[in-house]
Amino acid sequence: MPSKRRPALAAAALAAALALTATACGPSDDKASGEAKPSAAAGQKGDDFPSLPKGIPTQDLEKWKKKWKDGAWKNWDKEQWLREARDFINPIIEGHWKPDTMKDARASDKTLATQGAPGTVPGGGSASDQGVTDPEPRPVQAKAVGLPYHNNAAPVGKVFFDSPEGHMVCSATVVKDPAHPGKSNMVWTAGHCVHAGKKGGWYRNIAFVPSYNDKGLPGAQVNSAPVTDVAPYGVWWADWAQTSSQWITQGAETGGAGAPYDFSVLHVKSENGNGKSLEETVGNALTVDFSTPQVKSIQSMGAWGYPAAPPFDGQKMYDCVDRPGRLTIEPSQPTMYRIGCTMTGGSSGGGWFAKGPDGKAVLVSNTSIGPANSTWLAGPRLGPEAKGVYDALSQKFANKR
Repeated sequence: MPSKRRPALAAAALAAALALTATACGPSDDKASGEAKPSAAAGQKGDDFPSLPKGIPTQDLEKWKKKWKDGAWKNWDKEQWLREARDFINPIIEGHWKPDTMKDARASDKTLATQGAPGTVPGGGSASDQGVTDPEPRPVQAKAVGLPYHNNAAPVGKVFFDSPEGHMVCSATVVKDPAHPGKSNMVWTAGHCVHAGKKGGWYRNIAFVPSYNDKGLPGAQVNSAPVTDVAPYGVWWADWAQTSSQWITQGAETGGAGAPYDFSVLHVKSENGNGKSLEETVGNALTVDFSTPQVKSIQSMGAWGYPAAPPFDGQKMYDCVDRPGRLTIEPSQPTMYRIGCTMTGGSSGGGWFAKGPDGKAVLVSNTSIGPANSTWLAGPRLGPEAKGVYDALSQKFANKR
């Protein structure tokens, strides 16, 4: 395999393809293998819950909603942690995600329990990627993305959510919605950024902030910065979340279980009632490529995100560009993409981009796992299961804005 040094020209090409490509109000202008079996999490219509939690009388809905918004969301019962789609609750809590709570949100780490990957099979010139693992890539140093972010990586941002451990953070990407061309409200991230996997349920207060900390302010200044600097396009709350049934039944904190299916799509709405779609607001959204191109056909692939675990602090956006290799966690499951990269937790869910046939960047994966020493990242291939998740969410809102 070629040297794992960053391909400078390829990196520049990918970065250029991510830049603002559609007309939008800038931050300063807006003050205010087989059949897919997706699993969905229901959100709310407007500010209403689609159904009451078990045991809550209908007449107590308004009282219960107020209790939730006043802090009842913090009450996590480990034995009764919500798992069913109809029990997903994510009402907008205005002002919940402020500069200080966003800054202090912790990384949602998904590291392998050991440096090696269990169940791997060495590569040997196989014509197929399935079941193959290539030699571990050399680390690629994460590179700071140019400022302001809305000019250099317009679709990229951060996902914030609450878990039993507190405020957490991942990275994410605005993607196109086939049901609403040019007006998408869809965001791509990792499954583990919305659902805890087989030992838990859906997270709470899930929201997306595009171009987070757009000017790259140091962490010490973020707390006191104007909200328009930290969240230049506002806060967008998930009113629906979709992830794979495999992640829900197999997902684990370490060891890579469920990682080949660790992807999720969110449908979001603006906290401040912005009449425009997310895509119109940020000015760009990426096409998702579900063709699972073989490694040999990809010269370079880049991961974008906000690493939050040391030595990073989660306040700035970085990228890594490398020629991908293959990683097999379990021979019976899809082989994953792997690149050298020193980004840490917090970059999870961040989009992996490659140059499409028309020269534009397309989303081909997302950050899922990496080793404890942060020398590489691996992401799932987006095949039939991922397309089923994506299509189901798009169709859910096909007749809505």
